[in-house]
Amino acid sequence: MTPENKHNAKIVLLLTAAMIIISLALPRQTGNPQFSYEVNKPWLYPMLTAPFDIPKELDEETKARVKDSVENNFIYIYRRDNAVAQQQLHDMTLALNTQRTLPITLRYQLSSAIANLYNVGLVDNDTYEGISTGRIKQVRILDENSVAQVVPATEMRSVRSAYEWLDSTLRMPDGHGVMSAIGGEKYLSPNIIIDKEENDKLINDALSTALAPRGTIMTGEAIIFTGNLVTPEKYTYLKTYEQMLTERESLRSDDDFSLLGKIAIVTIMLIMLYAFMKMMRPRTYANFKSMLFLVLFITLFIVAVFLITDYRNNYLYLVPFALVPIIVTTFFDARTSFFLHMVVVLICSLVARSQAEFIIMQFLAGGIAIVSMQELTKRSQLVRCALFIFLAYSVVFTALQLVRGNNFDNLGWHYFMYFAISCVVLSFAYFVIFIVEKTFGFTSSVTLVELSDINNPVLRELSENCPGTFQHVLQVANIGQEAALKIGANMQLVRAGALYHDIGKIDNPAFFTENQSGVNPHDALTPEQSAHIIIEHVANGLHRAEKARLPQAIKDLIAQHHGKGVTKYFYSKACQASPTGTVDPEPFRYPGPNPQTKEAAILMMADACEAAVKSLKEYSEESIAALVERIIDAQVADGLFRETPISFKDVETAKAVFVRRLCAFYHTRISYPEPPPAAEEID
Repeated sequence: MTPENKHNAKIVLLLTAAMIIISLALPRQTGNPQFSYEVNKPWLYPMLTAPFDIPKELDEETKARVKDSVENNFIYIYRRDNAVAQQQLHDMTLALNTQRTLPITLRYQLSSAIANLYNVGLVDNDTYEGISTGRIKQVRILDENSVAQVVPATEMRSVRSAYEWLDSTLRMPDGHGVMSAIGGEKYLSPNIIIDKEENDKLINDALSTALAPRGTIMTGEAIIFTGNLVTPEKYTYLKTYEQMLTERESLRSDDDFSLLGKIAIVTIMLIMLYAFMKMMRPRTYANFKSMLFLVLFITLFIVAVFLITDYRNNYLYLVPFALVPIIVTTFFDARTSFFLHMVVVLICSLVARSQAEFIIMQFLAGGIAIVSMQELTKRSQLVRCALFIFLAYSVVFTALQLVRGNNFDNLGWHYFMYFAISCVVLSFAYFVIFIVEKTFGFTSSVTLVELSDINNPVLRELSENCPGTFQHVLQVANIGQEAALKIGANMQLVRAGALYHDIGKIDNPAFFTENQSGVNPHDALTPEQSAHIIIEHVANGLHRAEKARLPQAIKDLIAQHHGKGVTKYFYSKACQASPTGTVDPEPFRYPGPNPQTKEAAILMMADACEAAVKSLKEYSEESIAALVERIIDAQVADGLFRETPISFKDVETAKAVFVRRLCAFYHTRISYPEPPPAAEEID
């Protein structure tokens, strides 16, 4: 299998894994219609008809009112325990017979009073509290045949109240209560016992009857029309509909093709992504690390969205979808960013209640993010981008609500809070960018701007040890950056790469003409030795870049800024010294590779032109233009740009920029006349 086929197979496996993960993460109910509605707000969707019979359940307020009515008007059932009364009366009679000092009249009154209390009924404390407050006015007492008889409960007493009544009513001659004298509290026990099991059964039956549906919405009948107010009654019908739909869905077997449908939708989106990357972005597609990041990033993002919406669907608007184009634009290009953003949005729209609204809003947010973040150089750009997206969300959401016939009073203002939270989270995207940089080795514009600070230790060392080289790299950075801007390349990368491309000269500064002051050490060396020292500055630069932990993008520019070109000066010198006039060029050739990107090609052209222009005897636009033309045409003829995507038009644009900028740097200065002699000297 060829390397290309192996790479294709790995990408297909990567996308297949992403498809499986995303499909399994899709909420099960994504196929069901979902709506966002509130009580006393208009129904904003098309007319909803019942796909099956739906019972007309009572709304929660009516249910609570009916339940309270049933419970307040229910007559509780009790059973009379005659055995308790008989036993207690018998025990009390025996106790009274032992009280010889107690007058017989009082004994008779006490026996009669307690017998009457048992006859009326002694109840438990909870029941007596209900009687005292007037909540219980009647009770039903079951006889031996389980026939209930309704009796008044106002005269019934609890054990404590019966004891206090007897003790205060029946007085002994010396003023003491009879009950206190004989310890009568032990002869009082409830004989009217509540039947909890029977009461619960009857109350539940009564509630079931009272709370039963008040009819049925027949299949095909309208549940609610567009624009109708969602009354509490309609709200209950809608909730019943959704609940029944969910229950029916859960009872369906796994062979209902729902999983197959999910896989088909996600697969189509990922096939589109595969085709786009392979045909429209072949260089990114050929880099497995880049493809791994892109697929992994959108997969994790989509799965996170599904988990959030599975908890609560409205939280979909809390998700900062613009994070996708911001991150991708930072490390790749705008078209790749927009395409991936739309793939994410279309897949996530499967869980949106209003798909058209969701897609329109996220389409606009993604466009704003891409335009705002073309060159991320300041953290404040993220805050400004988040603010613009919040305004866009708010305006589009309001417009869509007005289109649906809603008014400003019924906009659903809590959605604006969701938008604000989403945009606040979005403003912290810099931390995600930092994590991606460190994990995948990418280089962001923010990092390039930081590296372009000339106070960086490596650049400071270059300026101290190689002042001529330092001036050279500054000039190359200036002209290279402008050329990159004109042809649409990454100007921050070109500038940073230009500043660091010659750091390998720090090891041998005197061997490079821009740092020499009269003495040329090459005079004592052979052309081969001189060429070796000159060529070695590339390897030395890579070593220093590795030590300084510079990004891979900068190291690539250091390695490619001479490509596989030849050190023509020393090669020509060697040819002149050779008896045959020809020399093997390989010892004089840089190790390469040749430029692989537009940025590397621009750096190669700018480096060669800026270095060569200093050899001109006269600085004029014609001489500089001829020099630039000759140098770059020679590089093209040597095939140094064959592996880079730069076009002939880009090369011509770069030439024009170099000529204009170099003329500005090295323009001929006018001669100032000598000052006139002083007045006293004239005299």
